[in-house]
Amino acid sequence: MIGSLRGPVSQVGVDHVLIDIGGVGYRVVVSPALLGKLRVGSEAALLIHHLVREDQQALFGFAKPEELAFFELLMTVNGVGPRLALAITSAHPVTRLQMAIVTDDLDVLTSVSGVGRKTAERIVLELREKIHAAGIAVGPGAAADSDVVAALESLGYTAS
Repeated sequence: MIGSLRGPVSQVGVDHVLIDIGGVGYRVVVSPALLGKLRVGSEAALLIHHLVREDQQALFGFAKPEELAFFELLMTVNGVGPRLALAITSAHPVTRLQMAIVTDDLDVLTSVSGVGRKTAERIVLELREKIHAAGIAVGPGAAADSDVVAALESLGYTAS
């Protein structure tokens, strides 16, 4: 399984990048936000979820470990596939999504294209306890922090 990729971006598509490593181009599906940061010729370092199914293989790339972990957690929910999990992970900061799940804030989840009320309810039902069990801190401060980070990132700052 592929866990990470580092190399020059040789092509930028509508929803993916092509990373050239040793003469092999790896097609990696990424979020629109990450896609906007990657340019042809620039060096990319991505954490990878390697999806292997009977009829397909796909690579999904993430810049941050918490995004990859939350994407993989979403994939455990019945009815949530990789494209929807990527859309959800891309729509809001991970801490805001975790807060929405723990506090039953369905509006945050249904604001994502492709997530209806029933899917949002299923996500909350199936993930609430997993988030609590993981000991993830989600309180009022976490939501405010994630809003500040999201605002700064939209202005071009990085989280580091």
